[in-house]
Formats: sequence, structure tokens, C-alpha cells
Amino acid sequence: MGKAYDIMAATCPSRVVLNRIGARWSIFVVTALAEDTMRFTELKQYVQGITPKALTETLRALEQDGLVLREAYDENPPRVEYRLSPLGRSLLVPLQGVREWAESHVPEILDAQDRWDVRTP
Repeated sequence: MGKAYDIMAATCPSRVVLNRIGARWSIFVVTALAEDTMRFTELKQYVQGITPKALTETLRALEQDGLVLREAYDENPPRVEYRLSPLGRSLLVPLQGVREWAESHVPEILDAQDRWDVRTP
């Protein structure tokens, strides 16, 4: 049996995992790589609004955590491709649930934000 982790414990390493998954661009990059291997420029175009610096940092962090695999080809010009690792693919099911929830509750969230804005000076 594996070690038990408790995200509510301040020193629990699972917090690092949740922080990475919840980082600003991580969900978008993982979702983009769900269908296929992509090159940097393809990812940058697909994940609208991400800067090259943010994409580089996100890819490195996801690679460090074993969620993304980077493959560099010895070609001229150089070619680098990114894809999800098996561990990264295991994240797709829970992320799909979060995505579906977010997309289906946009109107309620926007209404709540409007109500907040009206009553908050």
C-alpha cells in the first residue's frame, strides 16, 4: 500500500502537484496536448493569449513533473515536439470534468461576478 497524502497538511508534497496543475497555463497546455504531439509554435497558436516566455516556463515545469515529454530532433532547422507522458494522459479525465463544469457554468459565474460588482464599492 502506498503512502497516504493529505493536501490539507502544510508540508504535504501533493500541494506542489496541485499548485503545478493549477498554475495559470498548465491546464490549457495539457488540454492542448491531449489530441496530438505539437511543436512550440503550434502550442502558442492553439493556446490563445500565452506568451512565448509563459509557454516555455509551463512546458519546462510540466516536463520536470513528468507530465510532458519533449523530443528534440537533430535536424536543420531544429525541431522540438511535445506530447503528454502516460502520467500526463492520466490527468486528462479529471481535467475534462473540470473543463465541462467550467464551460457549463459560465453564465452563473458571470452573473455572480456582476452581482458582486454592483454591491461592492
